[in-house]
Amino acid sequence: METADIKEYRKIIHIDMDAFFASVEQRDHPELRGKPIAVGGSPSGRGVVAAASYEARKFGVRSAMPSARAIRLCPHIQFVKPRFEAYKKVSQDIRNIFLRYTDLIEPLSLDEAYLDVTHDKLGIGSAIQIAKDIKTAIYSELNLTASAGISTNKFVAKIASDVQKPDGLTFIGPSKISGFLDQLPIEKFYGVGQVTAQKMKRMQIFNGHDLRQHSLDDLTHHFGKLGKFLHAVIRGNDDRAVQPTRPTKSLGAEETFEKDLTELEELQEELALLAEKVAKRLEQKNLQGRTLTLKVKYDDFTQITRNYSRPAVIFESIDILKISSSLLERIDIDGKGIRLLGISLSNFEELQPKRRKYPDPNQLDLFDS
Repeated sequence: METADIKEYRKIIHIDMDAFFASVEQRDHPELRGKPIAVGGSPSGRGVVAAASYEARKFGVRSAMPSARAIRLCPHIQFVKPRFEAYKKVSQDIRNIFLRYTDLIEPLSLDEAYLDVTHDKLGIGSAIQIAKDIKTAIYSELNLTASAGISTNKFVAKIASDVQKPDGLTFIGPSKISGFLDQLPIEKFYGVGQVTAQKMKRMQIFNGHDLRQHSLDDLTHHFGKLGKFLHAVIRGNDDRAVQPTRPTKSLGAEETFEKDLTELEELQEELALLAEKVAKRLEQKNLQGRTLTLKVKYDDFTQITRNYSRPAVIFESIDILKISSSLLERIDIDGKGIRLLGISLSNFEELQPKRRKYPDPNQLDLFDS
């Protein structure tokens, strides 16, 4: 008697640290525990929040929120200066825990990653058990909590990790994927921002079930590549593999000023500092770019960007400064305060060996996206 082939599903875990920057600060500074804190920003209302503790989130404070709004929502919030080197160190410690179980790790940022444990190193076999073991190790060894989502593809695993935050674990098996996605609000689908969500709602698409009713042609017509992607994932089709290395698409630095800058000379001085930072980061990652982007945010929070591309590569601080300064001079700043400047490089290629200044430029932090 012939038996039907049993499909082997991939076992994908998405690990997402809980309020990572803020949790590290509360761990290292006991006086901050149990209190609403914001990493980044300032009590003066300048700058933006990089991360908020769960105590602050209860008041509506979120990352990327202007400090002034965070203060209005939570007047007793405490601001903490970011310590990115400390976060990178903890991130590497977390990665070392992942490596006990698999080498197939795709970092998305300092605080989250995909793991493919279809064939794990220890022969455990159960993705649920591996996720539990990883969460236990992170807590016992680093005194931090993480949330895990487990499924047969990256899309569902990532959404699942957010279901029971903080310190959650959610498994969505093959037979549960359709039901899980059907009830999911459309805003929760990857790639659907506020504007796209409003457009979808005008089309009576409020959740995954509504999305499933639309054809590929219809979704592609209205939403392009995103429509094609959504048509696939709502049907559980996501064949993207966990990629142990992810190419850097852009690299840069930016600065939010305590006081609005209005003079071109002051802005040029800040650009010089940013150019040095960007050049150093390019060198550390062994990269050179062909496209430079200047980002300017005014005191009313409006933001503009200006790009410049050239055939010759850009990697030295002097070139970065010259190009960004030229772009800045073309921007109208008369009577306007500038609260933020940023420089980024993209359209990369690898540096030639003769231009390398560091002994081992490939010694990269793989959790730095």
